[in-house]
Amino acid sequence: MNLVRPSSSPLDNEPQAPPTVTPLTENSAEVYVASTCFKIGPPGRVGVELEWFVHDAQQPHRAPSPDRVDAALAALHLSPDRPLLPLGSRITREPGGQVELSSPAAADLADCLATTAQELDTLRAAFTAQGLTLAGYGTELHPRPRQVTLRQPRYLAMEEYFGRSGPWGKIMMCATASTQVCLDSGTDRPGSAGFRERWLLAHRLGPVLVAAFANSPLLDGRPTGYRSTRQAVWSRMDPSRTLAPTAPECDPREAWARYVLDAQVLCVRRPAPAPWSAPAGLTFRAWLRRPPAERPTLADLEYHLTTLFPPVRPRGYLELRMIDAQPGDGWVAPAALTAALFADHRATEAALEALEPLASAVTEPGPRGPAWTRAATRAVADPLLRRAALGCFAAADAALGRTGRDEPARATLAEFADRYTARGRCPADDLLDGAARQEDAPC
Repeated sequence: MNLVRPSSSPLDNEPQAPPTVTPLTENSAEVYVASTCFKIGPPGRVGVELEWFVHDAQQPHRAPSPDRVDAALAALHLSPDRPLLPLGSRITREPGGQVELSSPAAADLADCLATTAQELDTLRAAFTAQGLTLAGYGTELHPRPRQVTLRQPRYLAMEEYFGRSGPWGKIMMCATASTQVCLDSGTDRPGSAGFRERWLLAHRLGPVLVAAFANSPLLDGRPTGYRSTRQAVWSRMDPSRTLAPTAPECDPREAWARYVLDAQVLCVRRPAPAPWSAPAGLTFRAWLRRPPAERPTLADLEYHLTTLFPPVRPRGYLELRMIDAQPGDGWVAPAALTAALFADHRATEAALEALEPLASAVTEPGPRGPAWTRAATRAVADPLLRRAALGCFAAADAALGRTGRDEPARATLAEFADRYTARGRCPADDLLDGAARQEDAPC
């Protein structure tokens, strides 16, 4: 099993709808989701998915032409069928022109960091040769037209779907980027390695990850009042596919299966040239209740799963999606923090203890719950979030010290905590300080 999800933005054309097969029932769909989205086994593997905005190195406020991005990617000599770098990282393009590097599943944190850093150097060199840079921010800093550059059926349908309820979906598609951490689901046994406990920790940790690594205070070049505008954008989108499943303390397999079926259908794959638009308001459950000849197939269900975007997405592994993209090599800190807390049972227990004061504030699903909202707005300037974050950083530091091979990651995490978290700051504050200096500068 590969931790890295199948690409939802391939470099080649979208696949055509598969041949019709036996339609699903509600029961068979729920059983399939519950049995496949949490792969059970001893946890340990780590992966990251890093999204980047592409800027012109000389004129970052101007969007580079697609031809230059094409040339940078062509220099990597990626196969259209398997767009992988030499060490196995997948390169994809996002609908608004962002580029994503998805690492292969690594045996542990140290291997993940080493592989990703090497692959990222390769990617950056190809873009530098074209006079381009990869910029790590949760939202695009500069005012730009919001245009879905990938004119594939999936993204055309997505643009139409989200356009029914305001501008937030298009902002998400064209002007946001994230750092995602992927971890094994865990075992079926109780304890810190169990998938139920890891699912709970991922959701309780969510507001701390939003707050500590908030890095998107600007949109269209202006402060928004949020430290993580990206998180605020997600909170305004279709709740049937962006909220966390309710009651994370319950059996996550059952909760996720209900969530999947009750989510609205974003697109329906059809043979070209038919559009993939979905009927407004149609849930997957309602689709399953249609006459047999009109019901979805297993392939439709599998595709539907790729269109759901909760803060923690089970894809056989757990994909933590709530972290803003970070500048430069800043992605190492959230990857190290998260992986350390999940890899060491003492760190897991210490983190849950540190997060306990937040527990009453995260009972409402993210990203709309009170703790998530405070995280997006005040970040670690909020005393409760800062104390919880510092407790998690301390637990991760101790865990990294016990491994014997994670000293570079440990040093990076300690430096981040000293520079930001302990001072009630996050990367967004650097951007706000810079924006304030520009505003005060003489004309």
